[in-house]
Amino acid sequence: MPIEPAIESVEALEERLSRPTPAVVEAMRQTEGDVLVLGASGKMGPTLARMAVRASEAAGVRRQVIGVARFSDPAQQPALERHGVVTIRADLLDRRQLAQLPEAPNIVSMTGMKFGSTGQEPLTWAMNAFVAGLICERFCGSRIVAFSTGNVYPLTPIEQGGSREEDEPRPVGEYAMSALGRERMFEHFGRTLGFPLAILRLNYATELRYGVLVDLAERVDRGETIDLAMGNFNAIWQQDANAAALLALLHASTPPLVLNLAGPEMLSVRRVCRQFGELLDKPVHFVGQEARDALLSNSGRAIARFGYPHVGVEQMLQWIADWIRRGGQRHGKPTHFETRDGRF
Repeated sequence: MPIEPAIESVEALEERLSRPTPAVVEAMRQTEGDVLVLGASGKMGPTLARMAVRASEAAGVRRQVIGVARFSDPAQQPALERHGVVTIRADLLDRRQLAQLPEAPNIVSMTGMKFGSTGQEPLTWAMNAFVAGLICERFCGSRIVAFSTGNVYPLTPIEQGGSREEDEPRPVGEYAMSALGRERMFEHFGRTLGFPLAILRLNYATELRYGVLVDLAERVDRGETIDLAMGNFNAIWQQDANAAALLALLHASTPPLVLNLAGPEMLSVRRVCRQFGELLDKPVHFVGQEARDALLSNSGRAIARFGYPHVGVEQMLQWIADWIRRGGQRHGKPTHFETRDGRF
């Protein structure tokens, strides 16, 4: 793929992350009814909701795209409204507020809790598992695309090439266990209530303000020593992850469809950091050795359905290095991808 020009601003970045592919435009043409995005104020939710609006407009389809969240950042709600997303402030743990949400035939569930889960395990289970059951009860007449995580898998040998959907989940730590609990709630109610369901095990979404690649680039830029123990990982450009979620609305099924949503390459921490060192003109320092296993997902099944990602690793590295050199805005939320004991 040819390298594209640098992304110059947050506005340009969010335009890119919410830009629908032709396949998404066609999917929104074929999808009937409104789209309700639960958890629309997270790192991915705003651009996914905007992509659904843009794809619907490009397809000539009149629908509401409704973003539901607590909106703890007060600036997010009017920003989404400006881009055509109808917003509703709601706490999904509150059954009364959940009951008041409008009906919609298409649900994208992005709710969940990861960071800060250590020390808040009861809330983590409530947000990740209990809320999933509540969503299924409330929207049992809809089709649901539910985000999960590759953390439901164990660390696997590097030579295996990543966990596949048919592999037995063996989550490590309470966050990962609660994420599997979320999947089981969706699976149970999808089967017993009979609604179409797709579960997307994400590993890991990346843009210019956060993600594993940003974590590594920041460490190189600050001159920090890079621990090589978790020596390999996956990364997928957030725009491609957003697109896959909207495409999955047409693939939801009973029994549920389960897909790994990850970058196709098994990336090396050592090689990525060396490349960032070259791009940022900074020396790179390592400690330790790569373990023989890592948290990795094989995304072959999703690629067969949705196609190869539109933004490749080389492009991401170039964009991120340029963004960091210019002091671009970041979320300040490390992924902790290097965690090997499941404590987040």
